Amino acid sequence: MAAAEPTNAPVLDKEATNVDASASSNGTSNGTNSTAAHPQMSHEEHQVARAAARFGYGPLAQVNTHETRLPAFGGEFQPGLYRPVSDRKFANPAPLGLSAFALTTFVLGCINMDTRGISMPNIVVGLAFGYGGLVQLLAGMWEMAVGNTFGATALASYGGFWISFAIVFTPGGFNIEDQLLNADNGSTDMFYNSLGLFLMGWFIFTTVLLVCTLRSTIAFFSLFFSLDLAFMLLGIGYLVRTDAGDPTPSIIKAGGFFALLAAFLAWYNALAGIADSSNSFFIIPVAHFPWSEKGRERRAKVAREVV
Repeated sequence: MAAAEPTNAPVLDKEATNVDASASSNGTSNGTNSTAAHPQMSHEEHQVARAAARFGYGPLAQVNTHETRLPAFGGEFQPGLYRPVSDRKFANPAPLGLSAFALTTFVLGCINMDTRGISMPNIVVGLAFGYGGLVQLLAGMWEMAVGNTFGATALASYGGFWISFAIVFTPGGFNIEDQLLNADNGSTDMFYNSLGLFLMGWFIFTTVLLVCTLRSTIAFFSLFFSLDLAFMLLGIGYLVRTDAGDPTPSIIKAGGFFALLAAFLAWYNALAGIADSSNSFFIIPVAHFPWSEKGRERRAKVAREVV
């Protein structure tokens, strides 16, 4: 009779893996832990199927029986099933990128909300260059190093957003605003229209990323959904102006509100990626969608228990 496979592999994520942990921990030398993922098969049928899979046929031919995939997790900036990187030399870069994004977005959101009477975004330039820009860009590059395409694309792109935003608003530096004002004979229309189109472009990009989070977690999806609304509203606020030619205050404030919401959701996902059994008394819930892989797995498990 075949010997049992090792079951003491380290847990690499806050969420349960696709293989039932209890089945793994209770497995015996008769190989019952291998059949937990396929309860419809007897032990003998499962062993035959595993042998057939080595030659590319049978019910397990397309199943990697030696490597599980972890469910979507915002703390790792993974919107779908992904392979754990057990031997990576990098720590998880997602919380760093999320934190850099969150703080910079929080400050700009407060300015858009006209908090404490602050209406000019100059104070955010330093954060946009150093933390939201450079640090988030580096986090995106480290995501690429660990093989996370989504994380690399999102974090590096938003790092580039903050750097470009800082370039536009650097006082006396690049003179972008002054050049647009001079080109429009001192009117702010061209500058506001340019800034509105700039923000609408990021709204489109964020919508693309949002589509990729539809099968992930509620916390992860909510982050991109609120950010998408923030970009859209801020873009509209600059494109649709008052009779005096200024951005529409109510729309800008609405965009600032969703920017603040996105900032807190980014911090929430960052905390979910940092907190584990070594440093926290609790694990941050992320709530998988019912139609996600993890949600369907849980429904199937409940159905088996009911039967």
